[in-house]
Amino acid sequence: MKCILALSMLCLVSGAVVKAAEVLRPRGVALSKASFYDPTRDFNCLDGSGTIPFTYVNDDYCDCQDGSDEPGTSACPNGFFHCTNVGHSPLNIPSSRVNDGVCDCCDASDEYASVSNCVDTCRELGRAAREEAAKQQEERLKGFQMRQSMIEEGRKRKKEAEVKMDELKKEKEEAEAMRNEKEEIKKIAEEPEKEALEKYNTIEQERKAKAEEEQKAKEDAEAREAFSHLDNDGDGILTVAELQSRQTFDTNRDGEVTAEEAKFYLRQEESMDLETFLVSGWPMMRPTYKMDQRMFVPPTTEAPAEALTPPPVPGSEGKDEQQGEEDEHFDDEDFDTGLDPEISRYVNSRANWELMSDEGDMEDDDVIEDYDIPEDDDVEDIPKEEEEEEVEQKYDEETQKLVDAANKAREDFDEADRRVRDLTRELRSLEETQEKDYGPEEEFRVMDGNCYEYTDREYTYRLCPFDKAIQKPKSGHGEIRLGQWGEWTGPEDYKYSRMKYTNGQTCWNGPARSADVHIYCGVDTKLTGVTEPNRCEYLFEMTTPAVCTKPDDVSGDESTPHGHTEL
Repeated sequence: MKCILALSMLCLVSGAVVKAAEVLRPRGVALSKASFYDPTRDFNCLDGSGTIPFTYVNDDYCDCQDGSDEPGTSACPNGFFHCTNVGHSPLNIPSSRVNDGVCDCCDASDEYASVSNCVDTCRELGRAAREEAAKQQEERLKGFQMRQSMIEEGRKRKKEAEVKMDELKKEKEEAEAMRNEKEEIKKIAEEPEKEALEKYNTIEQERKAKAEEEQKAKEDAEAREAFSHLDNDGDGILTVAELQSRQTFDTNRDGEVTAEEAKFYLRQEESMDLETFLVSGWPMMRPTYKMDQRMFVPPTTEAPAEALTPPPVPGSEGKDEQQGEEDEHFDDEDFDTGLDPEISRYVNSRANWELMSDEGDMEDDDVIEDYDIPEDDDVEDIPKEEEEEEVEQKYDEETQKLVDAANKAREDFDEADRRVRDLTRELRSLEETQEKDYGPEEEFRVMDGNCYEYTDREYTYRLCPFDKAIQKPKSGHGEIRLGQWGEWTGPEDYKYSRMKYTNGQTCWNGPARSADVHIYCGVDTKLTGVTEPNRCEYLFEMTTPAVCTKPDDVSGDESTPHGHTEL
């Protein structure tokens, strides 16, 4: 015997007495739709597609296009079966699941004609659901209370920021007035200093000009003397042959000045007159010429040939003149040449260089190519007869006082100007903070300045609300910026449930990274998960009391966990 109509009626099922609902309705019909199923009149399909005798309802044949005539069978593919689930939550399932051997309704009502041994578990499930709901309600209430504390703290910080801004504005006005005052004092102090220093600048320029003229005259005389010395026949023309007669220009020190070596100093020309020599020849020859002039005494009359050659190398006495230096092997230490220490080092290095060359350690071509002709400035420094030291310019007592006063005025102005700039920067930072949207009641303000981390198998993610989102590999190789704070992007009814961070680092051959933060109620402010649902687009999940609303009151008995259960 089947129980299709109910309440206040008693139906015997397998000898048991079952108390049914007080509303007459077919199997699988929700209480909210019971009025459409009146057994005293024909049934109208709920979509208006037709009218059928009520006896056709739940006859296991689909007469209505919307399947509304078969709420308790699986005849209609688009129909739905309502599980009453007394003691738990009601549920609608597709009609195709009715009597399919699977228990979908916890009250087993969907398997009334199947061989499945389904039992009613609604009260046990309902009890567990109510316990979980109570726990969630308790956490939600705690979160809401914590939210109130966050609101209080946020409003306090906002007020403190407003007070601080007022103080900074006042300090800035005072600092600007002080800076203007110091600037005037600086200008007044710089005027007499400028006039006093102009005298010294004029004297210094005249001294430098005179020194330059003297140096130029000295160099010109030196160049003319060198030209006269090198011009063997005195015809005013310096030739390749005349340079070849001077061992000075034996750059590779093989005992012979080749035409190529001589032409190198003549700028690849066969000859050179005095004017060309002064302009381009002497700057090329001067380093080598002066070096040898310092090393060896230049002949004032007919100087013996040995005066133009390097001093004998110690230990070479008694050896053949051509083989003496070839067979001698020098120690790395310098020997005393009896000359200036700088020149002595040059002689040692050149002697050792010659030995290396003669012993076959270098090819002739390499020697010529690698031989460095010292720059003019280098030669001047070997040796330095007089070290030029930077001497601090000294003024008379009266001028020095003016300079000191101007320096003090400039220092005071710089300090006042730095103070203004520091206050301006601090004030701007506070203004930017005040312009941020921290929620309708300032509940999110306390999160600004804090960062929260979440670590998975490969990365550590860090979210700094109202600032940036970062991804850092656990291997430790740098950070990747996923985005900068953008805006709230939640739905219209509560936009503060989602944050957007944009303009992160660009992916290789892809878009700029971005992060979407979904915020849920929780007693702790923390990240609970991070995923990358789309390329270079990251999804952060976060809990915080800031979004916890006041929970609804829990009422009703065990059979109505939410205060109302549809039968």
